[in-house]
Amino acid sequence: MSDISTILDQRDSPLVLVVDDDVFMRLQLRRAMEQEGYQVVEAPNGEQGLEDYKHLHPDIVLLDALMPIMDGFTFCAKLQALPSGDRTPILMITGLEDEESVAQAFAAGATDYVTKPIHWAVLRQRVKRLIQQSQLHRQLESANQVLQRLALVDGLTQLANRRCFDQHLYQSWQRLARERVALTLILCDIDCFKAYNDTYGHQAGDDCLQQIAKTISSCARRPADLAARYGGEEFALILPSTESRGGVKVAQDIQYKVKVLQLPHNSSQASHCVTLSLGIATVVPQFDSNPSALVTLADKALYQAKAAGRNQYCTFQTSLY
Repeated sequence: MSDISTILDQRDSPLVLVVDDDVFMRLQLRRAMEQEGYQVVEAPNGEQGLEDYKHLHPDIVLLDALMPIMDGFTFCAKLQALPSGDRTPILMITGLEDEESVAQAFAAGATDYVTKPIHWAVLRQRVKRLIQQSQLHRQLESANQVLQRLALVDGLTQLANRRCFDQHLYQSWQRLARERVALTLILCDIDCFKAYNDTYGHQAGDDCLQQIAKTISSCARRPADLAARYGGEEFALILPSTESRGGVKVAQDIQYKVKVLQLPHNSSQASHCVTLSLGIATVVPQFDSNPSALVTLADKALYQAKAAGRNQYCTFQTSLY
């Protein structure tokens, strides 16, 4: 069998895993596949084939149906249980042509089959077709993942966008309502940002938004925390399982880090540098209430911070908490 580390380092063409206990058949299959420009790894039985699959993740498996130790049908079933195993095409090579055996092969997870003696032109075409289908499927999956990410990410700041914020807040609300644990929301607004754009230009405004976004994101330390661009120059930080005191500490951390940035803002009414006003609200979610209530409370706290002179945070106390 080819050295696995070499294959992993030099893999630049489709990889075929041949699983067959017949040495002569493996040799024939290897030669046929290498003539098509494929890389080939051989396994003499199903157990070895599964181990090779775990390390190499081949583009296709050519599988003998009848083998000692582990037959092809069992191999198929076990492969389906591995991560992404159900996405790898399996071409079963069998001397069995009865309807029951063919049905068993497909039921176990085989994608297609050819019978012995092998018609080599047919085998080559089927392997080529299955590899192309598999590659196309992977490309489509990758494209869909990119599209899903783009649908939930703000293009300028790379933070979660408003849609993602709404989804995460709802999910956090439902989970914490079951657990009866506090949920904190911080709304952040860049003080006098219109004046900043008017003074320094929109390109500088975009740079400012990106730096502030990065700063706020750095304060979302736990996996369940979410930093989002709420809209315009307004940002949000969802902090599940966080009491009011924890929210205040995060707000103070954000303010400190923004101050360290020392972004000049000579048109601000709050400071000579860019500052934030923050509104903090904390509740224990209830199933008979709505997460929008928490947003309203945080927005009221933010309004209070602005009315009090900006560059500060306010908390909103509520009977729900």
